[in-house]
Amino acid sequence: MADPSVHVFEDKIYIYPSHDRESGIEENDNGDHFDMNDYHVFSMDDVDSGEIKDHGVVLSVKDIPWAGRQLWDCDVAFKDGKYYMYFPLKDQNDIFRIGVAVSDKPYGPFIPEKHPMMGSYSIDPCIFEDKGKYYMYFGGIWGGQLQRYRDNKALESAVIPGNNEPAIHSKVALLSDDMLEFAEAPKDVVIIDESGKPLLHGDKHRFFEASWMHQYNDKYYFSYSTGDTHLICYATGDNPYGPFTFQGEILTPVVGWTTHHSIVEFKGKWYLFFHDSVPSGGKTWLRSMKVIELEYDQEGKIKTIEGLEDQS
Repeated sequence: MADPSVHVFEDKIYIYPSHDRESGIEENDNGDHFDMNDYHVFSMDDVDSGEIKDHGVVLSVKDIPWAGRQLWDCDVAFKDGKYYMYFPLKDQNDIFRIGVAVSDKPYGPFIPEKHPMMGSYSIDPCIFEDKGKYYMYFGGIWGGQLQRYRDNKALESAVIPGNNEPAIHSKVALLSDDMLEFAEAPKDVVIIDESGKPLLHGDKHRFFEASWMHQYNDKYYFSYSTGDTHLICYATGDNPYGPFTFQGEILTPVVGWTTHHSIVEFKGKWYLFFHDSVPSGGKTWLRSMKVIELEYDQEGKIKTIEGLEDQS
């Protein structure tokens, strides 16, 4: 299990990970070896006790009418008595879209809509609620296909910026009242340095994938994976759209190529959920979930966690 998205529902922690498997597909930069085909849901009453319940399969590729392949990182939101699961999946043309599935329970099963969200693309949806409004953050380069788009339109061919050019941004869009579509065109999530300039593609702290948003002391914390530099970083802003000023590293590299996380408060403590490939002996496509307490200093900065030092 990898890419854990974590929320508190019904006074419990619920974890929504992707489900790694050994598919036999050779590793490549498109991520074809990450050939997941269903989701499980997990829950726990107490993070420190280590007891966790597996609620089983809640959604499968075979149940999704428009499916091609590869169910990657998902997220779940709750509104008006319903739970909405957002998932990236390649359609039958091998293009990543974002779909929605709905349940009456946080542990599913989730029933998929017949079509992907209109205008959706790329991967790694994260849903953030603020003052009764729900926002989706999404996007990932390389296998996540974000380099194939500019201004929400597909390019004739993918374009990766040069190292001295501004990095490709994550995206954010307000969701419609029914939670099934975008209420607006997705906007860039711009990460800037202390001088106000956008991070460059060659910066080891630039965005790659795995958007996450949380609030702490009225500040908005946008966190993300840097992909090929193997860090979890964060930036802060004053509203859900940003811009977000880069602050630092949350998690240094772990065992395995990918790094992916979520952050949640539960019973007065903050936690970082993430994954690594220690149990599989370093196979980057066979990952396992982990959790560690996350701490802030007096200024609200997140204390960096050393990924390779904490492998218990």
